[in-house]
Amino acid sequence: MRRLLPLMLAIGLLMAPPSSWARQYTQTAFAPSPKTTALITRNIGQAEKTIRIAAYSFTSQPIADALIKAHQKGVDVKAVVDKTQANPRTHSIVSRLVHAGILVRVDRKHSIMHNKYIVIDNRTIQTGSFNYTANAEKRNAENVMVIRNNPALAEKYLKNWQKLWDESENYIANDNAPNLR
Repeated sequence: MRRLLPLMLAIGLLMAPPSSWARQYTQTAFAPSPKTTALITRNIGQAEKTIRIAAYSFTSQPIADALIKAHQKGVDVKAVVDKTQANPRTHSIVSRLVHAGILVRVDRKHSIMHNKYIVIDNRTIQTGSFNYTANAEKRNAENVMVIRNNPALAEKYLKNWQKLWDESENYIANDNAPNLR
């Protein structure tokens, strides 16, 4: 029986889904630095099925480009943004996402929807103080943390995201808004 135990464990491991083989690990980056945006866009680019984003402020062209590219390759991308992002004077990039076919909702329920996180494929979370803006990358003291292969934690973030989504209203794109390139 002792000799069979390692074989039985190996067979059990091979029968388990590949996602359960992976160990959780984290990545971090600190701004001001282009490494922050690069870490976020790299993780967005690795998405295979879903991306859920909650964003207080969103003016970053590279992050918008990464989300649009993911959407174009068939990833289901949805976003909830703070009500300030529906104002064309904020230079928000959200209209560009909507024009690309990404579903975006505006949180008008809370005084401030100050969340800044992305959940990728129900197992990877990007969070931290980092707003999705050029200023966050170039001028501010900000942080980004990516937690990979943690479906239990991702589920908690997704539950919060779904609550925000359900409480929000559809974003109406303004064709005269900036950043529609």
